Amino acid sequence: MIISRRTNVLLVLLVLALVIGPLAFIKGKFAGSDDQGSAAVAASRPDFKPWFEPLWKPPSPEVESLLFAVQAAFGAGIIGYVIGRIHGAAKERETRARSAATHVDH
Repeated sequence: MIISRRTNVLLVLLVLALVIGPLAFIKGKFAGSDDQGSAAVAASRPDFKPWFEPLWKPPSPEVESLLFAVQAAFGAGIIGYVIGRIHGAAKERETRARSAATHVDH
């Protein structure tokens, strides 16, 4: 099945809308394990100072979670692409070997 260029563009626009929509319209409170870990360290050692500060802090924890999820999805996509290419190359080699075996010159 061949996916058209128009379908690809529509899918990319849909993904962008799903990423940008929550960033623009949803406000809320969400605490993840990083926040809980920081709170535990602050409670046990009030004089603790971090080794470094982030270059950019997201405007809300939801944005931070979204960016983490996008990063994970991007990495999974790359891994899936590489595995697919390796699998496709192996199938192609197998097909060529089978074709060469059936077309032996005498």
